[in-house]
This record gives sequence, C-alpha cells and structure tokens, in this order.
Amino acid sequence: MSQRPDTSADEPAVEAPDTSFLPWLDARQRAMLAEMGVRIWAPRAHAAPAPEAPAAAPAERAAAPARPAISLPPSPPSAPVAAPVRPTPQPIAAAATAPAPPATLAPLQGVDAMDWATLRATVTDCRACSLCEGRTQTVFGTGDEQADWMVVGEAPGDPEDRQGEPYLGDAGRLLDNMLHAVGRSRTGQGAQAAYVAHVLKCRPPTSRNPQPAEVALCAQYLARQVALVQPKVIIAMGPMAAQALLQSQEPIGKLRGRVHQHQGIPVVVTFPPSFLLRTPVNKGKAWADLCLAMEQLPR
Repeated sequence: MSQRPDTSADEPAVEAPDTSFLPWLDARQRAMLAEMGVRIWAPRAHAAPAPEAPAAAPAERAAAPARPAISLPPSPPSAPVAAPVRPTPQPIAAAATAPAPPATLAPLQGVDAMDWATLRATVTDCRACSLCEGRTQTVFGTGDEQADWMVVGEAPGDPEDRQGEPYLGDAGRLLDNMLHAVGRSRTGQGAQAAYVAHVLKCRPPTSRNPQPAEVALCAQYLARQVALVQPKVIIAMGPMAAQALLQSQEPIGKLRGRVHQHQGIPVVVTFPPSFLLRTPVNKGKAWADLCLAMEQLPR
C-alpha cells in the first residue's frame, strides 16, 4: 500500500482560532474547533467610559464671578375668574320662503278653434317660447289630413329642422317600413294613410331634452291636429309623445302593451325609430305594438 505523501511542508500553517473568551469549552471542544478552523464570533469588549472631570476645587469655585440675583416683581393678585356669560337664545327666524317656480306659460289663445290653414300659419309664426330663437323652420306635420292612423313622434332633429318635415333620414326610412308592414304610408289616402307629426314643432338646441313648459305649449298644437285629423288610432312613439298625449309620467315599459285613450281615440305606445335603430332587438316588441294598434281599427 502506498503511503500519502507528506505535504505539510508546502501547506501554509492555519492559525488556531482563539477560544480563550469561551471559558465553558473544555480542551476537547477547543481542539475540535481548532481542527475545523471554525472562527467563533464574540462581542467586542466595550470601551471603558472616559473618566469624569474632577470637581472644581473650592478655591476655583470661589474665584468664579457670582451671577447677580435677578429679582422679579411680585405677581399681581389674581382676579377671580368670572363665569362665562351664555348668550341669550335668540328666536329662530323663519326659513326663507323658497322662490316660487316660474309661472306656467299661458295657454295659447284660440288654438282649439283653428282650421288647418290657420293652425299651420300660427305654428310657423309661433314665438311662444325660446325654441323659436334657434330653429331654421318649424316642423308641422305631413300626410293625409283625414288618415285613419296618426303617428306622433317626440321632437325634430337637424334634418327635420332644415327641411321642415317630420321623420327624415334613417329613422324616417324605418318608420316608412313599419307603416308599409301594416298597409299604411305617409302618401296614402284614408284607410291606407298615416298622418305623422311631432309633439314639438321646433328643434331643441343641440337636440337637448325639451323643458316641460315647451312640451306643454306645443302639446296644444298637437291636440288641435288630433282633433282635425280624427284618426281611428294613434301611435305614440317614445316617452315624450306618450306623456304629452296621456298626461302620464309612467315609463314606456309600463305604458306599452295597453290601449290608452286621448280625446276618445285609442292610443298605443311604442318605441321611437331612433331607439329601434340603436337596439334592433326591440323591433319585435315594436311589431307587437303595431299589431295591437291594428286590432283597434273597426272591422
């Protein structure tokens, strides 16, 4: 068997760790730590505190100049603290009366006795509310003036304001298709006709929602149109049209599917064409409304 060469001469000497600060270790444990080369951490000895300066000798203290005594003026006798005076409760003034709402615009005079020519001219020249300031022209109505069907929309938009006719553009084309589906049209006569009008006769600026007073004014013109046409059934397209005809604040979801009355004429409420263009899924419901309107016609 070959012997391991002795290389101790080539290896650097390993300094044994200092374990003298660990007095609880015996000789065998110290030897084992030294063999493994384990360095034991120990806290550093704290530096001794600096010696305090010796107190000054009595002679030195005497040599220091004495500070002059400061005499304070005697404090004035404290005055008795008066009890806080509570303010006398004042009577609560009556709440200011809330400003009264603006008076409802006066009813239009003589509208309920106008014929077609007078009514149209009155609407054209109407300046009863501020909507007249931004209109291009009024939107009166179109169709046979003796039609069996009357379609009432809400308010004209930009195309209607420019051309003076109700329901133009995509909404108008959809309305025409709906009327054709039940055998009616704006250009028909009598039983095949439909008279179409809006509640508002002027376009609201920036197509905003109309004010209640504006609707109330134009509703008088609409009521006279209904009285002149005397249709067999009215289709109210949209919540504003339903409210103007029925004087009801119920949402359209509750007004649909029922037959209402205006001037003794059956009224069926449905969605406006603009809404159906945005939500085609509701076209089936609108068709059901048209079928309900057809059922109101005399056999």
